[in-house]
Amino acid sequence: MVLADCVGFLMLPLLSLLGTLALWAMLPFMLVVLFAIWLSFLRNYRDGGLFEELTLWPDMIVVHRHNPRHAAQDWQANPYWISLSLRQEGGPVENYLTLKGAGREIELGAFLSPEERFELHHELNHALGHLGRFQS
Repeated sequence: MVLADCVGFLMLPLLSLLGTLALWAMLPFMLVVLFAIWLSFLRNYRDGGLFEELTLWPDMIVVHRHNPRHAAQDWQANPYWISLSLRQEGGPVENYLTLKGAGREIELGAFLSPEERFELHHELNHALGHLGRFQS
């Protein structure tokens, strides 16, 4: 539906060129624009398949990241030995959220907004606190 609306609005200026030779000069460029918009919608739809699944047990935390254009990534550690950090400034993005443990530091919620990363940090801190360990 949205793509059909875009096509209609992009073709609107061509109505004034109907019956002229200029229409044939403009048509290839309009087709390139429509193709680029179609590819953008397709890419956006595929990127919607990006997600992370975090599972927390008393003796293990597992993060599974599914990226539609790359191989899946897995990370696991003992929750007692991990550190959760939120860098509100100085990170690559605002509210940069990381988990560090098992010899690795991973980013959580790269696709989330800064407010959602802040909320995730609060919820993870709360969940890890229920496991009986000190949180940052």
